[in-house]
Amino acid sequence: MATRFTYSRWDGTQKGFDLDAEALFDQMADNLLANGDVASALRRAMQQGLRDRDGNRMQGLREMLERLREARQERLDRGDLGGVFKEIADALDDVVDEERHAIDNALADAERRGDERRAENGRRTAEDRNFRLDMLPDDLAGKVRELSAYDFESADARRRFEELVEKLRQQMMQQMVDQMSSAVQDMSPEQMQRTKEMLAALNEMIRRRDDGEDPGFEQFMQEFGDFFPENPSSLDELLQNMAARMAAAQAMLASMTPEQRAQLQALNDQLMEDMDLQWQVDQLGRSLRQMFPGEGWGQPQEFTGESPMGFGEAMQTMQELGELDRLENLMRGASSPGQLAEVDLDRVRDMLGDDAARSLEALARLARMLEEEGLVKSKDGRLELTPKGMRRIGSNSLRDLFSRLAKDKAGRHAVARLGQGHERTHETKPYEWGDPFELDLERTLRNAIRREGGGTPVRLSPDDFEIERTEHLTRSATVLMLDLSNSMYWQGRFLPAKKMAVALQSLISSQFPRDFLGIVGFSHIAYEIGAHELAEVQCDQQQGTNLHHGLMLARRMLAGQTGNKQIIVVTDGEPTAHVLDGGRYYFDWPMSQETGEVTLREVLRCTRDDIRINTFMIDADDHLRDFVERLTAMNGGRAFFTDSNSLGDYVLLDFIEHKRQMSRRGRRAG
Repeated sequence: MATRFTYSRWDGTQKGFDLDAEALFDQMADNLLANGDVASALRRAMQQGLRDRDGNRMQGLREMLERLREARQERLDRGDLGGVFKEIADALDDVVDEERHAIDNALADAERRGDERRAENGRRTAEDRNFRLDMLPDDLAGKVRELSAYDFESADARRRFEELVEKLRQQMMQQMVDQMSSAVQDMSPEQMQRTKEMLAALNEMIRRRDDGEDPGFEQFMQEFGDFFPENPSSLDELLQNMAARMAAAQAMLASMTPEQRAQLQALNDQLMEDMDLQWQVDQLGRSLRQMFPGEGWGQPQEFTGESPMGFGEAMQTMQELGELDRLENLMRGASSPGQLAEVDLDRVRDMLGDDAARSLEALARLARMLEEEGLVKSKDGRLELTPKGMRRIGSNSLRDLFSRLAKDKAGRHAVARLGQGHERTHETKPYEWGDPFELDLERTLRNAIRREGGGTPVRLSPDDFEIERTEHLTRSATVLMLDLSNSMYWQGRFLPAKKMAVALQSLISSQFPRDFLGIVGFSHIAYEIGAHELAEVQCDQQQGTNLHHGLMLARRMLAGQTGNKQIIVVTDGEPTAHVLDGGRYYFDWPMSQETGEVTLREVLRCTRDDIRINTFMIDADDHLRDFVERLTAMNGGRAFFTDSNSLGDYVLLDFIEHKRQMSRRGRRAG
């Protein structure tokens, strides 16, 4: 049975968050890279919370759950359920005291009249009534039963007793049928009959729906809508409300001592003596338990307060505890932001405050906002990054890395003019995909005017773009080899390495579009990684650092490329695996002599193909240092000793310096 909730209308007074999808997405970027999964990053954002563009903090589910626990404990500390019985017992004692006072007054009046016979009758009557009052049972149900058959001396005492019984009957009924309207405020025989008719019609509606028939909800509401002032919009909503109230009543019973529970149950049986009414209520209760098993039926609550709670206060508290439990279960079970939209924000506002309600509403919109902005998309029921989202993560990673560089280094300010290594010739050409976007504005506008004619505004088309022609073009082909072994993950090195890879991919695609970048991941084996797959890459759960297989794949990827060729290796360990004939792999730790030899033979093949290998060692030990020194001496590339924090700086600076050298060589050749 689906749970349904309602939202309040915006009245202009509520303060919301100034949400920006891209700003929220940026806060999730590291989680996206670390987990490689949009859904996982969203769940983490839901748990931890985010900040809007103005820096206002949205509470996460973790904080809200803590607030829920505090709100729950505050209600448990309010009082003692024994007050339910004290309230009823005190009211009955007041009725008995008033009746005894009336008996004493009647006896005194009879004796004052001087008629001995009348006085004797008065004494016998007073004795009989006092005896019956003295013999009243201690339990509430028995006391109500005996007083119902008692011939009161005091008309006021009888009236107060009857009012008390009606009030208790109404409270018992309110446990069962979620109604607070005037429809149950006067339990006359006629109203009791109408209540039975309403319950019978409700049970019939449930039966018809279970049989696949139209339950006739609209007709039911026309006839019995006055029982339900909250005006439910559907049968599901009506039944949800009733189930919550009945479950709260059963939870209150379960929270009492056995003696208290027996007394209240007996009192209920005494007041609800109409067998047809009881049957209808029992039938409804069985149906609701089947439809809403998660309502906490009969779940006891441990009250720790000392102030006695009356019946009404106890029922209200039990309902609030039930709502808190349902909200907690929904929050704990929510695996996506969209599921949070089912929460009744008005109740959250009542129980946890405005900030929590606004935060929950914002979190519920999170996934939809990211989709509308084109940063993520849903495919086969799964959220994944779009190309725009991938570019956003790449540009953020690039920005973060360059922001750490000193201003006298090749920082972000220098990147925009690096890339193709050129001298201007003052000639232009139509723009082609992959060209540097050095737009010649005059020629571009002239093309648009020639195509559309005169007048404003001037509307541009991609076919109008004309760029400056460059004299010398330098091109490089790079394969990034990324270590995905277990040690990278467990030592906290994987996220910085992956962030560097994303930044490098972003740098090349945006600033050097004619360059080639391939990516190879390696652990026990190696495999090619597409640029669109990079954000979702995770460390492998296998032992082994198969540098041999990685170099083999990188060399083959570069075989069909032109320009300067290089392999960038990022690793934290010496080679411990290599590929055997037939495709199987061999692993041994520490590095075996055979693994070292076959790996260096592959290095020699790369060297013969004029491929330079630059190695970035993260927290290298002596074994890795020794091997990389041999590799570098054989290949002529360079080795960098770095840590996780500076890895990205080293790689990007080296790549940019490499492009600068290529640019200078190109100009000299011209």
